[in-house]
Amino acid sequence: MASPKVAVVGAGVIGLSTALCITETCPSCSVTVLSDQFSPNTTSDVAAGMLIPHIYPDTPIHRQKQWFQETFTYLFAISNSAEASEAGIHLVSGWQIFKSPPKEELPFWSDIVLGFRPMSEAELQKFPQHRFGQAFTTLKCDCPPYLLWLEKRLKATGTQMYTRKVADLWELHRAYDIVVNCTGMGAHQLVGDEQLFPVRGQVLKVHAPWVTQFIRDGDGLTYIYPGIHRVTLGGTREKGSWSLSPDAGTTRDIFDRCCSLEPSLQGAQDIEVKVGLRPSRQSVRVQREVLSQGGIKLPVVHNYGHGAGGFSVHRGTAKEAALLVEECISALQASSRAKL
Repeated sequence: MASPKVAVVGAGVIGLSTALCITETCPSCSVTVLSDQFSPNTTSDVAAGMLIPHIYPDTPIHRQKQWFQETFTYLFAISNSAEASEAGIHLVSGWQIFKSPPKEELPFWSDIVLGFRPMSEAELQKFPQHRFGQAFTTLKCDCPPYLLWLEKRLKATGTQMYTRKVADLWELHRAYDIVVNCTGMGAHQLVGDEQLFPVRGQVLKVHAPWVTQFIRDGDGLTYIYPGIHRVTLGGTREKGSWSLSPDAGTTRDIFDRCCSLEPSLQGAQDIEVKVGLRPSRQSVRVQREVLSQGGIKLPVVHNYGHGAGGFSVHRGTAKEAALLVEECISALQASSRAKL
């Protein structure tokens, strides 16, 4: 068959990185990205972009660890290159703190981040309400620059990008051989996934350049993540809420909680409020499917449902999805040879 035409639907971090992995895995493919929203208007643009994994209850831990390892290795190489600033990727050190010791004092990712260790008694004095903590160095993506960097990389490979609302994957079957669904929360309507639900996140982006260490409460609700230009303060995890409107009471609550961990934030300037809906499921869906109507078949690869942990595993799931696209191409080539 001629150069296989692949459409990737969705242009957040999952869609763009999946498209990039497809161009690397299947260089003969013609790849097009279709999305009704591009940066700076995606859910990924709101994300803090910290590489601290979120646990997916129904995904085997060894698979989650591989996704995180591949993502960390990929971004660590970029952080060590001349492109680090443009891509918005940097190392950041800090603390994860707990009011009581967690069940697992060594999380599955402790040997992937750098310098993981229990906090010292002297360090814990900074947080009198907390009795246990972990210190480590990880990576942070400043999300809008990283998405623009991915777009630039894609354009260099000849990938086309179009603003288009896809209401039904089947509408793409005439123009494309394979469709990749990276629509995040959009998959709830697009493919009728009832297992997908929103977890609303409200965060503040502030100017506080003196804050250089990250601080994350072990419950995952309160966090301070310094970026290159702004510090992200969070947050909320409101399961089932579809509201994209900022809530003033929540803004005050987030600010007060973060100031209780880092009192110097009282001097933060230029507070901007952002809201995003994390596309959540019990397990990330990275899977092949074949749609068929009237004897016509359309191979589809799904890669969505990353919830709060998308940045931590995005490159790993993108690589897995690209391998599934490669399998689809092999199957198409085998069937076109059989027809000869």
